[in-house]
Amino acid sequence: MSDRRIAPELMGENDVVDLLVRQHAMIRDLFDEVEESPAGSRRAEEAFQRLVRLLAVHETAEEEIVHPYVRLVLDDGDEVVDDRLAEEREAKQLLADLERLGTGHPDFSGGLQVLRAAVLAHARAEERHEFSRLREHTGVAERRAMAAGVKAAEALAPTHPHPGTESALKNLLLGGPVALVDRTRDVIRQAMGR
Repeated sequence: MSDRRIAPELMGENDVVDLLVRQHAMIRDLFDEVEESPAGSRRAEEAFQRLVRLLAVHETAEEEIVHPYVRLVLDDGDEVVDDRLAEEREAKQLLADLERLGTGHPDFSGGLQVLRAAVLAHARAEERHEFSRLREHTGVAERRAMAAGVKAAEALAPTHPHPGTESALKNLLLGGPVALVDRTRDVIRQAMGR
């Protein structure tokens, strides 16, 4: 799977719920690809880096665009979003820890299983408690505008996890400089063949 095929900002879905649910499916597929790759291999590392990037930009866009809107349109929006943010914070920390370990570390496989369980539980909770209700409380035009906003946010988002930035304000204040550093590091890593 090439980086271009998983670039969320280039996806064709125009409804924010469809877009995010499709990204959840891509995340599941990338977990499979990492798990099926030989530990420490170039294939495992490349699949893991695609997973890291997709998770990082996906969560940033949700934090900047989707969660603030959910807070506005759902009566219990604050509670729904606060629960999702706690899950995101945990997943970001797990992802950052795994990224530091690397795919060849003996603890990577077990950590990946923990991360996978946390991320997939989070995705199910989003789809059930947030996305389905967002669809009920918004019109097609709103969801299309949000999809465009999500794609724009993903195009500018940091490409690595940064635990502790799980708010729209922190993402907007810190996101640009952090994204620049992340994306520069990605280019250097790719040029060096890592």
